[in-house]
Amino acid sequence: MNYRDILLISASIIALSSLDTRAQEGDATAGATVFKKCATCHVVESDKNKVGPSLNGLFGRKAGTHPDFAYSAAMKAAGEGGLVWDETALRDYLHNPKKKVKGTKMAFVGLKGDQEITDLIAYLKQYSK
Repeated sequence: MNYRDILLISASIIALSSLDTRAQEGDATAGATVFKKCATCHVVESDKNKVGPSLNGLFGRKAGTHPDFAYSAAMKAAGEGGLVWDETALRDYLHNPKKKVKGTKMAFVGLKGDQEITDLIAYLKQYSK
């Protein structure tokens, strides 16, 4: 292997790792489109509840604690048990809400696509700063 080959391999690794990072970060614009599936029940732009709790300021919030929302006993228990909304917890929940929190009253079956979830998380993060 010569110096040129090493440079090409190094450049390829750097390029691929930056693509991987962008994919992990998600696309907030695409996430806004995904959020349309959630918007029937949730808002993110304000701190007002609808059929579901506001998702404004979601990250770092203990599950089942948004003021003035009537959570299921299961969601309250999940929060009391230590469930705090971070990327990992939200990703698991969005894949299958009823599996993550057995007894949740959220009727949504979940999102199956990893990229959709990644993009939605990027979108929601904009409202959790």
